[in-house]
Amino acid sequence: MKGGLQYRQALTKAMAFCSQSERCRFDVTAKLKQWELSDEEITRALNYLIEERFLDEVRFVRFYVNDKLRFNKWGKIKLTYMLRQKQIPEELIRSELNQIDDDIYQKTLLDLLKTKLKSVKGESDYERTGKLAVFAQGHGFEAELAYKLASQIVDNEE
Repeated sequence: MKGGLQYRQALTKAMAFCSQSERCRFDVTAKLKQWELSDEEITRALNYLIEERFLDEVRFVRFYVNDKLRFNKWGKIKLTYMLRQKQIPEELIRSELNQIDDDIYQKTLLDLLKTKLKSVKGESDYERTGKLAVFAQGHGFEAELAYKLASQIVDNEE
């Protein structure tokens, strides 16, 4: 193992890494590979981290969804995409996204659109509504909901 960490050192660093914030298996595996551990050592380390509850994918997804919705104002589409990139199982993604309270989800989108409305220019309400809806879709919100709430905000502005 030239230049890489010994298994014990890597495991200690991985425990610290997982203690800093919630991590998923994909992120921890990438870190262990970066530290040049063998595949067998990576598997052993992951099993230990899961067994000792340093690593919990359900907990990770729950916190990830909550944080990204509240702070980044991401919609379900973007959340799904980002979680798939981290190789989270589909049933876990669906399960956690179904836990999102609809009122909180819509309020998050409304707040996002109200903030954006101040800077949206357009010759007509139709054009401004379209721009707001596209903006919301860029944040991962569903097209139908984005257009509905964008129309509502533009209509109420007058």
